[in-house]
Amino acid sequence: MAKLYFHYSTMNAGKSTLLLQASYNYRERGMATLLLTARLDDRAGSGRIASRIGIGEPADTYDAGTDLFAVIAARLVEGTVACVFLDEAQFLTRDQVWQLAHAVDDLGVPVMCYGLRVDFRGELFPGSAALLALADEMREVRTICHCGRKATMVVRRGSDGRALREGAQVQIGGNETYVSLCRRHWREEVGDRAT
Repeated sequence: MAKLYFHYSTMNAGKSTLLLQASYNYRERGMATLLLTARLDDRAGSGRIASRIGIGEPADTYDAGTDLFAVIAARLVEGTVACVFLDEAQFLTRDQVWQLAHAVDDLGVPVMCYGLRVDFRGELFPGSAALLALADEMREVRTICHCGRKATMVVRRGSDGRALREGAQVQIGGNETYVSLCRRHWREEVGDRAT
């Protein structure tokens, strides 16, 4: 039975690595997969899912105007797709998450989404909020704060190295921009101290 999965975490937890490994496992057994990634995140090159550890694969891209149900249905016409893997799921719209749910329910194809849960302000991304509401299964991919606790938050650093409290929700960046922290250290970084 096909399901909609949401694998979520903070930055640098290994989400893309897990996605690429899972897709490889399908392909190793002769089963085709469809890889999708956000068009706006081209850090690894346009149409490419890549991991910090150096592995990567080409992928189809999507943006806010892409009908993901239509993309999946068209690919199924070309041949069987055992599983759809979608990276950067935080950039999905609510409607696109519903499109993925329809693909699972109506086309019978499993969809595994990987993305961030919250932004640098501690707020849910729209795609993540919709996935938290609609996914059949959710799995947290864990990483750690510098103190050794589980990291659940992320700070965005400005050019001066200080944590930012405001700004656009989406700004593409990696280790030079974002740091994953536990909630306590995130609060310290953003100046949110108990009164």
